[in-house]
Amino acid sequence: MTLTVALLLVVAGLVLLAVGGEALVRAATTLAELAGVSPAVIGLTVVAIGTSLPELVVSVVAAQGGQPDLAIANVVGSNIFNIAATLGLTALLIPLPVHGAAVRLEWPVMFVASALLMLVARDGTIGRVDGVVFLMGLVFFVAYTVRVARRNVSGSEAATLAAEVESRDIDSPTGGRPKLLVPLAVLAAGVVALVIGGRMLVDGAVAVARIAGMSERVIGLTIVAGGTGAPELATSMMAAYRRRTDIAIANMIGSNIFNVLGILGLTTLVQPVPVSREMLAVDLWWMLGTSLLLLPLLYTGKRLSRIEGGVLVAAYGAYLVILLR
Repeated sequence: MTLTVALLLVVAGLVLLAVGGEALVRAATTLAELAGVSPAVIGLTVVAIGTSLPELVVSVVAAQGGQPDLAIANVVGSNIFNIAATLGLTALLIPLPVHGAAVRLEWPVMFVASALLMLVARDGTIGRVDGVVFLMGLVFFVAYTVRVARRNVSGSEAATLAAEVESRDIDSPTGGRPKLLVPLAVLAAGVVALVIGGRMLVDGAVAVARIAGMSERVIGLTIVAGGTGAPELATSMMAAYRRRTDIAIANMIGSNIFNVLGILGLTTLVQPVPVSREMLAVDLWWMLGTSLLLLPLLYTGKRLSRIEGGVLVAAYGAYLVILLR
């Protein structure tokens, strides 16, 4: 396979992942609304988890295909990208409001999940038992989040969540609420696009790594992680431009929680994932470090300022320099 073909596979895979993920989230959102679930609960569960579906597909496909470095690098790289690049660049555009729940609930769970990943990876493998523990943790977190959403979501947060849900809803061609068949068809199309896109991205990324003499770890931490995180970056930047940033931080933190507990949990059930020495010595520490760096920035005031966004972007730049040197 030539470099041109490999890069085309990567680009086509990213496009299919973005389209498939968005279609699946829209369909799931509509189905949840038809089932009578509140917008706040949908926004904090279906939408937040759905944005991580491309990462899930890529990690599972990579693990099944015998590319373990790509499987875990995708998760670790996405978590670093979400905090340092996405939140940093969005805060540079417009300061992001910080709500109490982001500090009291989401950040501690994200940090504990990151620390737990480092702990279970110390023996060089994330096994099926570890995956079960991760998934149990995710179930408890989602259940508690839903409970909090029903009781403590503020008026402004509820309005933002409702607007997010509405923007991802499926409109009926004839107006009004769509029939059940429409979201089910969109759901199926989204799943097909995700599976095909994930396979194309993994095959293309592995080919690029071999042709360019780069490791699968580096490709996963940069091209794959940045590519699967690009839709979230674009969404956050657009939300900042439209001044709809009330839940931006919570969404990124929630995505990171799902990346560790959900994606690695499901991936390791399919195939235990070995962890390289470089991942243990460098990348996992950077993931934990960016999570830790975010905490004092959240505590400095009621918003993530442009200066603090610049600090996060600078941290991501430093990480790339170290990774690619």
